[in-house]
Amino acid sequence: MSMMGELTFFLGLQIQQSEEGTFICQTKYTKELIQKFGMSNAKAIGTLMSPSTSLDKDEQGIPVDETKYRGMIGSLLYLTASRPGIIFSVCKCARFQSTPKESHLTAVKRIIRYLIGTASHGYGDKEDRKSTSGT
Repeated sequence: MSMMGELTFFLGLQIQQSEEGTFICQTKYTKELIQKFGMSNAKAIGTLMSPSTSLDKDEQGIPVDETKYRGMIGSLLYLTASRPGIIFSVCKCARFQSTPKESHLTAVKRIIRYLIGTASHGYGDKEDRKSTSGT
């Protein structure tokens, strides 16, 4: 790879190398994910789902397209490489891939609405480094 120059983009991961270390983010992937699922005009929210949020089978709920739901979950799972903070919420929704209902889709859309407001965050993001270093 040294013959090709400094690595800046690999498998959807944006790589930034500096004296402080190597940092990854998926800003471009996040923006493409938001567009792919038709949520470009959705309003951003500041929080993910609460740990006390209860998702169940919702047997009386209205079924949604399984293929689309699985695609959303798969895309979000790939995004967890640089966004470990969304793992809990994504995994909570992933349990319902066999028979997703509207309530489950609403929870997934909430995660995407959170991503709209935080698309530029990633592992090693400058703001994340400030909050963990105490400066």
